[in-house]
Amino acid sequence: MYFSTSNTSYWYETTGEGEPVVLLHGFTGSSETWSGFVRQWQHEFQVITIDLPGHGKTRHSRPVTMEECCSDLVSLFNHLALRKVHVIGYSMGGRTALSLAMLYPEKLCSLTLESTSPGLSYEQERMDRRNRDTQLAKRLERDGIEVFVHFWENIPLFDTQKKLLNDTRQKIRNERLNQSAEGLAMSLRSMGTGQQPSWWGRLHELKLPVLLLAGAYDEKFIGINKKMAKRMQQASLRLIENAGHAIHVEQPQIFGKIVTEFLRTK
Repeated sequence: MYFSTSNTSYWYETTGEGEPVVLLHGFTGSSETWSGFVRQWQHEFQVITIDLPGHGKTRHSRPVTMEECCSDLVSLFNHLALRKVHVIGYSMGGRTALSLAMLYPEKLCSLTLESTSPGLSYEQERMDRRNRDTQLAKRLERDGIEVFVHFWENIPLFDTQKKLLNDTRQKIRNERLNQSAEGLAMSLRSMGTGQQPSWWGRLHELKLPVLLLAGAYDEKFIGINKKMAKRMQQASLRLIENAGHAIHVEQPQIFGKIVTEFLRTK
């Protein structure tokens, strides 16, 4: 189903009844990322999956910034008559979820962040990251989606996924191949880590209950999340054994159990 704003048509799906839980996927992902969890949670919650700008079936007429995306998501929640929602985000979807919580705290009742950063603290870091993302975007536009996916699935961040079953790896690969080069390039340029606001200096303002998840093999994000947890008022950090960056893919049963328990208490 589509919900349209002035320049973006967002594809979303809603399943089940109960307290609303919004799921936001990572870069090169889509609503399909969460299919197993939708089946699991639909008996207890109203589960809403959304294709973020540049991904899946969502279509845009011009670039969408992180702030614009968050405003659009709130418009969608209002359209669905959702007063408050639980939001779960992975990686890029986690950055979007955190931005949503910082900009519109009144719309959230809890926040689950999987392998998420609050952006970059220093302008030089942000500039360097924007330059790297611009080069990635150019690479996408030059080489096309198939060459980019081969490169992307082999970056060190996803090394632990090489231990997954072939069927699981193929599912992830197919989801990535179903993206468009134009859409992913736009996402990198407009909603990348160096482009979004840095929330480091304002994390202490967040009064929501927050569940932070990091894989035990993901040293970079363990460090980031430990710092985040110290700055947040109501954060609990869980490190997941035998998992890297994509916990929901590498340890889906443990991920589902921990998140379900968190949602039930909030």
